[in-house]
Amino acid sequence: MRTDILHIGAGELTYEIRNIVNVGNKLQALGVHVNWENIGDPVAKGEEIPAWMKEIVAAAVQEDASYGYCPTKGILATREYIAAETNAKGGAQIGPEDIIFFNGLGDAISKVFGFLKRTARVIVPTPSYTTHSSAEAAHAGDRPVTYILDPNHLWYPDLEDIENHVKYNPAVAGILVINPDNPTGAVYPADVLRAIVDICETNDLFIICDEVYQNMTYNGTEAVPLCTVIGDRVPAICMRGISKEMPWPGGRCGWIEVYNGHRDPMFEKYINSILNAKMVEVCSTTLPQMVLPRIKQHPLYQEYLDERIRRYEKYSNIAYDILKGLKGVLVNRTNGAFYMSVVFEDGRLNHEQTLPIENDEVRATVERMVSGPDVSPDKRFVYYLLGSTGVCVVPLSSFATDLQGFRVTLLERDEQEFIKVFNTIADGIKRYLASA
Repeated sequence: MRTDILHIGAGELTYEIRNIVNVGNKLQALGVHVNWENIGDPVAKGEEIPAWMKEIVAAAVQEDASYGYCPTKGILATREYIAAETNAKGGAQIGPEDIIFFNGLGDAISKVFGFLKRTARVIVPTPSYTTHSSAEAAHAGDRPVTYILDPNHLWYPDLEDIENHVKYNPAVAGILVINPDNPTGAVYPADVLRAIVDICETNDLFIICDEVYQNMTYNGTEAVPLCTVIGDRVPAICMRGISKEMPWPGGRCGWIEVYNGHRDPMFEKYINSILNAKMVEVCSTTLPQMVLPRIKQHPLYQEYLDERIRRYEKYSNIAYDILKGLKGVLVNRTNGAFYMSVVFEDGRLNHEQTLPIENDEVRATVERMVSGPDVSPDKRFVYYLLGSTGVCVVPLSSFATDLQGFRVTLLERDEQEFIKVFNTIADGIKRYLASA
């Protein structure tokens, strides 16, 4: 074209969680039976939405109001419900005007990072959920600035690494925390969150905290809400939604809660810019907002959620027990959300390793896909695992990290099938590492 039309950060927008689907579909067309363990959609993995929840949604559809615009920030009654729920936890207090609804957290993330000054950076965890790291990198037109989640210490944030990034990079304006974490499944104790709040207060930074999995923890852990440790010390944005908990990912309904929004004039103006951007769009989808309080207040809601949590706890331990003894990999037990990240030890992967693939066309396709010089070693493993066994996972290196490994979900509902999948992964790891 006669002039450059590309945004400076266009090259940073990647989403391997979905990209791997294209590979899986191509191999599936060649005869591979694919187990989709790549994306965190409980519905796609067979989660049955209870009849009472469907009845609430169906009843709301009969109301004319569900077809109209809602206020830009969101339905007032729903924001009042959320504010009361948050305030009951103690700590930072909010009102309905401190809440803004979006069309899913992807929309919220895009605007929260997109309306930062280009030279202002938010340090994100590594590994990091791709939507966050890509959006932060795209807004700056540069690689994401990251702090370490330590696989040798339960995937907890490396506080010294955070402090060093803040100390030596004056462009850092904020810190992102994902708790419970995606992709690692870690749940952070209160003292870790307090330490991050201390760093932000000392250095005049703000916090973004993704708490979409806050109510989905197990193995004796609990996700401490940011509002309970932040007090009135630091401005913050907390992100929450319904896609995983209800679950209703197709509803595209998420929101931000703004803590201490009036504490800093610049931060307040920044939040107003996000609201103004939403105002240009008019509002977010009305129907999910209408039913959110009705569903969460239903007498069967907590029972339904607890049943799912018990299953994830059981499956996290099954997966951990299958993988923990493997030589060449580092595995931590998942304690929240429904993901597990497995890391290969340094030097254990190379570009000569393979897995046997009986179908000649599938084998040739995989070999072409991994032949490029820029294909990371863990992507090579993931593609061979997919071609050889049909199990589709995501390369860990696609989560803004130099670590080599993969992320897998705990969402398969059939226990015997789940055990089969993880035994297949374990066997694939052993054969792959022994192949060269």
